[in-house]
This record gives sequence, structure tokens and C-alpha cells, in this order.
Amino acid sequence: MKPKRVLLPVLAVLLLGAATVTTLAAASALPGREATPAVAKKRPAVAKVRKHRRRHVNPAVVRRFRSATWRWQALMGVRRATSYASLRSPRALRYWSRQAWRSRWLAAHPPHRSAWLCIHRFEGSWSDSGDPYWGGLQMDRGFMLTYAPSSLLRRGWANRWTPVEQMWVAERAMRSGRGYSPWPNTARFCGLI
Repeated sequence: MKPKRVLLPVLAVLLLGAATVTTLAAASALPGREATPAVAKKRPAVAKVRKHRRRHVNPAVVRRFRSATWRWQALMGVRRATSYASLRSPRALRYWSRQAWRSRWLAAHPPHRSAWLCIHRFEGSWSDSGDPYWGGLQMDRGFMLTYAPSSLLRRGWANRWTPVEQMWVAERAMRSGRGYSPWPNTARFCGLI
């Protein structure tokens, strides 16, 4: 007997058996038919506890978010945010990225922004470096030394600060009780006094 003649009937029997098993499995899954208790899977009464996969978080990224948050908070004169989560945890990454975004947004919108922009319109350019007054709000040396000593040491005169930083320094002076008195004429033109 030739091996090819034996192989064909064996292959036909295997295919027929596989088709039969597939048909029976599909028929048992039809709607209206209930699975036999031996075949049905029993679900546990208690939900499975999800395995928490610890995602790798680069602590340098978290530190960058944290330092940006603290820089904006220092500019606004508010207390530093704190977190006790490990810098390697996803929780710390979420917390510091949200704090950085929120602090940056708040810093970009000073409380009296429209008043400072009006004063700036009458005073000078944001990068005005003419002595004795610097910046868009024309701050003198004594003013900068009193209300922004750290910015003065770190960045130099007000003409090197961003417009937002200049507005926050002016806001600090206004909150200290001086109001708009350092800008008597322009505050009058703007209707602030």
C-alpha cells in the first residue's frame, strides 16, 4: 500500500472531526440554549483584584515640574505647594504637572492686569533701559530693591524681566499699601485714582 493513499483518508477523518467539534461548540453557544453545568465557567463572587503595574517615572521630570511650580508661586507671593509622594511615583508626576500648569496659568493672569497694561501703555516699552527708570512700568532702583530683591539679583534690572514678572512686582507694591501712587499721572489717565 502506498503511503499517499493512507494519508488522504486519515486527513479527511481529522478534518471531519474538527468540523464536528466546531459545529457542536457553536450550537451550544446559540441563544436560547443553556450551557451544560460541566461546560459553564463559574465566576468568582468577589471581583478580581487588579494588579497594579508600577509605571516607571523619571524623577528628573517631576523635579522640573516642581521647580517650575515653586518659581511661579514665588513670583505670585503664595506659599509653596508640598507633596509627600515619592518623586518616582505616578501620583507625584500627576500632582506636580497639574500644580505647574495651574501656577503658570494663575501667574499669567495677575489680579489687576488691565490696570497694569493701561499704565504700561503710557509709561514705556517692557524692555526700556533708560536710567533712572526701567521696564514697562518704569521702576526705579529703590522700588526694585524693595519689592523684587531676588529678581533683581537673579535677572538684573526690570528691563530684563518678562512683562508678567514686572506686573507681579507692581502688584506686590500695590498690595503693600502703596496702591497706584508710584504712577500718579498714568494712574489718573487710566482712571485708577
